[in-house]
Amino acid sequence: QVQLVESGGGLVQTGGSLRLSCAASGSTFSINAMAWYRQAPGKQREVVAVISSGDTTTYLDSVKGRFTISRDNAKNEVHLQMNSLKPEDTGVYYCNARRPTDWGRDDYWGQGTQVTVSS
Repeated sequence: QVQLVESGGGLVQTGGSLRLSCAASGSTFSINAMAWYRQAPGKQREVVAVISSGDTTTYLDSVKGRFTISRDNAKNEVHLQMNSLKPEDTGVYYCNARRPTDWGRDDYWGQGTQVTVSS
């Protein structure tokens, strides 16, 4: 099992910045990719950024150039630096860890942290 704890959410004005952090514990040796998802009120959860075990990154089109995902394998942490925030970035942000299995993968989730961007 893998436990994930997020921190760093909050209220910020349009154009501001926030840095989210996620600390992983438990069977972290089995994790390959990690990701950040978000869910806005009334909408489905969507993937915002993914970082592979080899540090390859992918981003949601709407956050490219504004958000940066990074990981510190020694500390079992993943971070999301969010700059030039917009009201549409508002939502609950979830940390995700992925473990490959014979049948596909297992996903682990944090409890979520609220990000609110005021206009």
